[in-house]
Amino acid sequence: MKKMFQKSVSGGLRPWLLLLFLAAAFSPARGAQTDSWETLLRRARGQTVDWHMWGGFPSTNAYLNGFVAPRVKARYGIRLRQVPVTDIAEVVSKILVEKQAGKKTGGKADLLWINGENFRTAKRNGLLFGPFAHRLPNDRYVDWRRLSVKNDFGEKVEGMESPWGSAQVVMVYDRQRTPNPPETMADFLSWIRRHPGRFTYPAPPDFTGSVFVRHIFYHVAQDVDYWQGNWSEARFEEAASKTFRLLKDLAPSLWRQGKTYPENPERLSQLFADGEVDFTLSYHPAEASKKINDGLYPDSVRTFVFKEGTITNTHFLAIPFNAQDKEGAMVVANFLLSPEAQLKKADPRVWGDFPAIDMQRLDPAWRQKFARLPRGVATLPDAVLQSRQLPEPPSEILIRLEKGWEKHVLKGR
Repeated sequence: MKKMFQKSVSGGLRPWLLLLFLAAAFSPARGAQTDSWETLLRRARGQTVDWHMWGGFPSTNAYLNGFVAPRVKARYGIRLRQVPVTDIAEVVSKILVEKQAGKKTGGKADLLWINGENFRTAKRNGLLFGPFAHRLPNDRYVDWRRLSVKNDFGEKVEGMESPWGSAQVVMVYDRQRTPNPPETMADFLSWIRRHPGRFTYPAPPDFTGSVFVRHIFYHVAQDVDYWQGNWSEARFEEAASKTFRLLKDLAPSLWRQGKTYPENPERLSQLFADGEVDFTLSYHPAEASKKINDGLYPDSVRTFVFKEGTITNTHFLAIPFNAQDKEGAMVVANFLLSPEAQLKKADPRVWGDFPAIDMQRLDPAWRQKFARLPRGVATLPDAVLQSRQLPEPPSEILIRLEKGWEKHVLKGR
């Protein structure tokens, strides 16, 4: 486009034609948002997609650079370049500065691995390109009716990001010690009171400890869907107050009488492995199986989810409003939704990340391939997990629950 513009100007393009050209060239209704997929593929060829993402997962990095990048290069002529970052919030802040400075094109980031508060900030400040998700051919494999996909920590996605993986909380237990684990949160709370000292959770704001608090919040609120919309302050205060009161009353029944809490899930896992507590929890459905294979847990360890479900969140891809290579970014996002890419990502020998696509939307041949993936003895079937999913509450609720827990539970003894 830049070369075309320079050529037209040097050729003496009339001012009124120049204005028409500029309006067409930079209109959000043109180009990557409206081209046919075949046209978009042609435009994407030769582009370099700079994917800004957290680089702390070796398995994720290996999947991206060893599997995804070579294939999008060979098939679509796109160079995919990973740009590791420690916090995607810093990238969002830079894009905001660029927008305030009027930099509408030529942004350094073409693709973002994003969710939660960062997506909310980016979307509400107009920092994202789109909507684009529903234009991806492989979007047909996504079940947008699921609240954990439709909403990103309570923020409506509305096509402004595309899912590519998810996580779901599972409870971890040893069937030799606990042959009949509780089936509901109410049963679990009763179990804790009957077995003092045999359970604890990481101290928020650790994300795993925080998600246990959010499960209690849903339990006392007796509603999940309500918090995905416009919730009232009065109703939140009531539910939050019940949450903190329950957790404060529960504290004497916890490990070390709730006078101290594990600092992170790794410490909690060690307490479980050492037999000091009888349950742990994880955002990664396959983590227990991996620890069995690594010799950290005994073969008798298993996982379960509550009948009412457990909290799930989806991680997404978004494209900045001023990305240089939007077409290439869309092609990469589409490839990552393909059954081929999702299958490879779900392989525990590669990454073991939970699929973002709905198994029921795949043809029987692909479903069989997913079913044949090596699955550890402690890992629940995808169909079981997907049938018992609860969405994350809005990020604002998450933050307020974390702060309230510290004030009313940790320091309120």
